[in-house]
Amino acid sequence: MLKILVPTIMLIPTTWLSPPKWLWSSALTHSMLITLASFYWLENLTETGWSSLNSFLATDPLSTPLLVLTCWLLPLTILASQSHASKEPLSRQRLYISLLVTLQVFLIMAFGATEFMMFYLMFEATLIPTLIIITRWGNQMERLNAGVYFLFYTLASSLPLLVALLLLKKSMGGLSMVILDFSSPFPLSSVGDMIWWTACLLAFFTKMPLYGLHLWLPKAHVEAPIAGSMILAAVLLKLGGYGMIRIMPMLSPLTNIMSLPFLILALWGVVMTGTICLRQTDLKSLIAYSSVGHMGLVAAALLTHTQWALAGSVILMVAHGLTSSALFCLANANYERTQSRTMMLARGMQMALPLMSSWWFAGSLANLALPPLPNLMGELMIITALFNWSQWTLLLTGLGTLITASYSLYMYLMTQRGPLTTHLTNLPPSHSREHLLLSLHVVPLVLLVLRPELMLAWIA
Repeated sequence: MLKILVPTIMLIPTTWLSPPKWLWSSALTHSMLITLASFYWLENLTETGWSSLNSFLATDPLSTPLLVLTCWLLPLTILASQSHASKEPLSRQRLYISLLVTLQVFLIMAFGATEFMMFYLMFEATLIPTLIIITRWGNQMERLNAGVYFLFYTLASSLPLLVALLLLKKSMGGLSMVILDFSSPFPLSSVGDMIWWTACLLAFFTKMPLYGLHLWLPKAHVEAPIAGSMILAAVLLKLGGYGMIRIMPMLSPLTNIMSLPFLILALWGVVMTGTICLRQTDLKSLIAYSSVGHMGLVAAALLTHTQWALAGSVILMVAHGLTSSALFCLANANYERTQSRTMMLARGMQMALPLMSSWWFAGSLANLALPPLPNLMGELMIITALFNWSQWTLLLTGLGTLITASYSLYMYLMTQRGPLTTHLTNLPPSHSREHLLLSLHVVPLVLLVLRPELMLAWIA
């Protein structure tokens, strides 16, 4: 674990001491080497249980795909930010890269934590760099408002979790995930136990986010710079799902009674956010609301707490991380050329940038879960698990997948097809940097089809 964590921390002094002309290239090379080194975690997936174990950190087949995804995204965020951030003063460029690296350090420690209290502290610590990135480097005047929403939604829901964990520590004598996995579930029945159940899961519902607790997400996504949007969509939302998977075994008797309203809310959110997407004019807002819908499926699957649903949710989390990050990169490429996120003002881009349009096509098809991509694998496993749990869920999941396909195609047709608008006469061409960035999103997504055990080893 330290083989990855120490080089990542050392990237901060590297950023501040690099000569100005080598700043972005050295940060990118260093972060890419860390990513390649993180692949050695994938060797241990054949072993069940924990590996790379020390006093505070370890990996297991559940955290490994999410850890590798976190490491994979740092070079991609640096690559995506280079165009707009390199115009800023040098000290701000260094600070920007340092914040991205700090965020990665906190995420590695959150996904690798073997103790709930350390996981909670790192879960909260990710707030600080993300908040600074949104409020300092956001595009519009609304960015401070978005930062306040993000901060207070997350903090208000996290405080009950802290109290719930302290109560658990008092009754169990410790909060080690390694030990709690093997402890017998509590005979939970009273009203106080029900409040404790809700407190345990509320922070993760808000982070995912569950429909109804999602209002911070579109604001944060729309106002954040490209790196902020990529990390929010690809990794930070997955903290909620990961935390739910870790804590659910201890809540098992009560989950059968308490999960129904949240499950209905999650599935209703899939349909509602899909219909909101069909009415969107803002491109980034559409992609942000589609994330709420996809994570609603994950939340519903985790609440049934069956092996099949857990497997599907892990696959969908990894696949959605790469897909939504790619879509935000495409939206950013459009924004850098047109200076507008309104889809009506940037129609017919296929005429001007045909190769970029093929990336749009690939991203839209991945978003609507085209066979044989892992997005479809995850969604099918979740829908099957939900249908076995209750046949009525097929109404909402079926309608949700239909609407998802509709808005994905709507997004592609609105941005790429039709005549090129008259004010877009001299667009700069697409750059090799952008094609490299998008290929590093789409190629791993396709290659995961060949090795699904990288995501499924935990269940196996």
